Amino acid sequence: MGLDWKPLKKPYSGYEEEYRQIFKLLTGVEKQRLKSKKIRSHDELLERFLSISSTAYETLKAPQVGKDEEATTWAESQFKNLQDKSITFDDFMQQMHGFYVLDLVPECDGLPMYIAMHDEAHFFRAQFLCDCETILGSELLEMAYESKLADETQDYANRLMDVADRFAEENKCSALKNQRKPPENDEDTPESKAHILFSAAKWLKFWSSRGHGMEADF
Repeated sequence: MGLDWKPLKKPYSGYEEEYRQIFKLLTGVEKQRLKSKKIRSHDELLERFLSISSTAYETLKAPQVGKDEEATTWAESQFKNLQDKSITFDDFMQQMHGFYVLDLVPECDGLPMYIAMHDEAHFFRAQFLCDCETILGSELLEMAYESKLADETQDYANRLMDVADRFAEENKCSALKNQRKPPENDEDTPESKAHILFSAAKWLKFWSSRGHGMEADF
């Protein structure tokens, strides 16, 4: 499967501390407390966690089918291209109602170029960082497998960016920091590795600066 990063939901204003506490219970050092009879079950905590936070789609201002005209028009065009003609137009549009269309979101660092085929457009394929292990070192690479709150994500982003800047400067490819598309180089070249590091750091910075943490999925 490999490692993917997903933006955590963002806590609503006024719920930041409760959000943090639940996050620690679900994923952090206090996870063992879930075994206590006084603590709500995992499912109850997760339900509460989701109810006091907003989605990455909202942060991206992704248009929705049935709510925004451009998204509804997009869905209609998707129906025309369906190979399976057993579903009716009305049924298809009903199924698509409320769907967030990331294809209509302008390019940004939160929509990475490094993505797995099965993933959504705002997930980062962090498995590529394994190609940079000799640059990152074991500590920073291991941290890529740990879910983080927004402030922790920001700190990790800064550390990755520092490594990327130094490596790119040493290999005379610092200009890649501002290039969105991967360079046309072999995967094992300094240029390719520098671009992966820059892209990972910028993805983390994009989401953490908007109040989202990072979920490591592997």
